Amino acid sequence: MRLRCLLVNPWIYDFAAYNFWARPIGLLKVAEFLSQFDVELFLIDCCDSFKVKKYGTGKYKTELIEKPEILKNIPKKYRRYGCTREEFIEKLSFAGSVDLILVTSIMAYWWYGVKEVIEILREKFKDIPIILGGIYATVYKEHAEKNTNADFIYEGQIDDKLIKVIEYFGLKLERINNKPKYWWQMNFYKEMPYAPILTSTGCPFRCPYCASSLLYKSFEQRNIDEVVGEIEGLYNLGVRDFAFYDDALLYKADTHIKPLIGKLLEKNLQARFHTPNGLHARYIDKELAYLMKKAGFKTLRLSLETVNIKRQIETGGKVTCEELERAVLYLKEAGFLSQEIGVYIMYGLPRQSLEEVKAGVEFLKKLKVRIHLTEFSPIRGTYYWHELVKAGVISDDIDPVLTNNSIFSEIFAGYSRMELQKLKLDVNNFNLIL
Repeated sequence: MRLRCLLVNPWIYDFAAYNFWARPIGLLKVAEFLSQFDVELFLIDCCDSFKVKKYGTGKYKTELIEKPEILKNIPKKYRRYGCTREEFIEKLSFAGSVDLILVTSIMAYWWYGVKEVIEILREKFKDIPIILGGIYATVYKEHAEKNTNADFIYEGQIDDKLIKVIEYFGLKLERINNKPKYWWQMNFYKEMPYAPILTSTGCPFRCPYCASSLLYKSFEQRNIDEVVGEIEGLYNLGVRDFAFYDDALLYKADTHIKPLIGKLLEKNLQARFHTPNGLHARYIDKELAYLMKKAGFKTLRLSLETVNIKRQIETGGKVTCEELERAVLYLKEAGFLSQEIGVYIMYGLPRQSLEEVKAGVEFLKKLKVRIHLTEFSPIRGTYYWHELVKAGVISDDIDPVLTNNSIFSEIFAGYSRMELQKLKLDVNNFNLIL
């Protein structure tokens, strides 16, 4: 008998959020995996509720909600981003009866939204198995087991292990295809102003603040022709904006991204490409800068994190100030405008002074690029997490909501709120007149 499976991407519960080409790629990969079996799939993406603006990005629908008790002293408004609670319940009615429910989770500090979604699902579907997966479920398994009321917490990436988990609940998967469908071939979204693209999984680097190595066992790059075929298929559906989700898009550029862009140019697609995840500036040479410009790359984000040499080495040694400066030069020579080149600078790292952050800001001002201040958020299991626990700054069983990047630096980094706000205003003013 054909199984009916509901896939759910919960709301974002946060102080601030904006849709920069966000899709629940992990959950969509689950759909692709299950498409090999005789399963009828239904997707409810609570975050597919936003007003489209530039390049497919957009402002989420928001609703002011009561803060959890642990956040009561934070002088910021707390919101639900995405569809309303009533709209979610209405969508559940359209889905009808189901045999299995799979819920994803992304940022651990959004877990209150995950909890509420599962509470609603439990009330409506009673004894139907609910499996929770995703980043929060993987990194905070014990916390998720205690606090979400899911029947099973699934760790890591999707593979044949999922079959065994589903069969544990007495459900049988019948294989009907040897090759899975792409998520975008399943008509989950009525409109697709943009699409995420993954040309690789994992990361070859081991940064002390990053969870990539906890989520992926290895770094693997996909077949170039397969990626080009996926982009072309989405393009034929009307998608014009593509966001690369890779953690290391430019790694081994000569055998990966350069030939990939070359094949895209042969297709003569009038598309726009965006890189919201930080690019490794070290791999940008004149040829690659030219190829990206010619192919239609519009939003470039480079990672610097800090100008402090010691900390650059500590955070993986991925880039130096000189390498970033050279990359920016190549990009501008290729025709990219200052407004199209953004660079991430982190603040709130362990033992990082605000003066170090200010030095990074001044360095980027001289390069005349957009400055993106990125709040550090500790992730359980990473090197920096263990360092903070050892130093007594946080406890290993801290409520994940307190790791929210919007508040962590204010609570734990020891920065003056006034000085931090002054720096943010300075950066915003600079970006406006760039």
